[in-house]
Amino acid sequence: MSTTNPVTPTNSNSNERKKITTLTFRRKKSLGEPISVLTAYDYPTALAVDSAEIDAILVGDSLGMVVLGYPNTLPVTMEDMLHHCKAVSRGAKIALLIGDMPFMSYQVSAQDALRNAGRFLQEAGMDAIKLEGGRERLDAVHLITSAGIPVMGHLGLTPQSVNQMGGFRPQGKTASTAKDLLENAILLQEAGCFSLVLESVPARLAELISKQLEIPTIGIGAGVGCDGQVLVTHDLLGLFDRFTPRFVKKYADFHGEMLEAFIRYKEDVTSRSFPSEEYSIDMPDSEWAFFIEQIQANSGPGILEEPHPISKKGAG
Repeated sequence: MSTTNPVTPTNSNSNERKKITTLTFRRKKSLGEPISVLTAYDYPTALAVDSAEIDAILVGDSLGMVVLGYPNTLPVTMEDMLHHCKAVSRGAKIALLIGDMPFMSYQVSAQDALRNAGRFLQEAGMDAIKLEGGRERLDAVHLITSAGIPVMGHLGLTPQSVNQMGGFRPQGKTASTAKDLLENAILLQEAGCFSLVLESVPARLAELISKQLEIPTIGIGAGVGCDGQVLVTHDLLGLFDRFTPRFVKKYADFHGEMLEAFIRYKEDVTSRSFPSEEYSIDMPDSEWAFFIEQIQANSGPGILEEPHPISKKGAG
């Protein structure tokens, strides 16, 4: 188990901290201050991420893989996303909260996109939404932003297009695809996006795009030249054991620690060393004697004077 001392945030009093907004993102870019983003899908994780003073929380459709066990993000539904967004919004009060629009919630029509985007704010407590794609999503971005809903774009490796891309493959590695990425980034900015995720693209390309744009870029597998960084929290914590992308830095091994804890628990249960007296509920001797006296009076002397050793250790 980890023996490292807990790290206290520089300013742990949330009352002194101001709510992060899209304007905060712009200000941080103008000042050259890196933006920190992590994913969260539940209340306790959101609470911890917010306490660490992370700038934004993305409730990503990656939950389909790291929480729900799907092979990719395509099966995730609007109801899945709203359920997890509601939990996150109950835990995080300072970070900018961004809901990830799932597959087929915005691709059919711009009107569908607007309707579903609105649900993230109205029903789930999000501050903004994220969607994937470039010029093919401009109508949706225009309509959503015109309704007052902030939109984060997403270019490069877009997981909802995994079948079209032939797998989870880096993007923008040729001159033509790099040019296309740059053009799409500019178009999304002009359409009204407040920020842009660049996933799994060459570092020098991501840096160039970041310098060309007025809106901040958030990189994941895109080098240090972006205006901010995002990681999937389950990857960062070592919770997702199926695979780890090469661009992920593991800051912990929670999967290994959980496995060790579960094995120790089973050993304690099997050996009957848990629950010990320390974790059991006791009863005053006088009350126990009175209880035995009462049931013997009603049922005869067949009732044991003392409980079976195992039942004395039973759960309360």
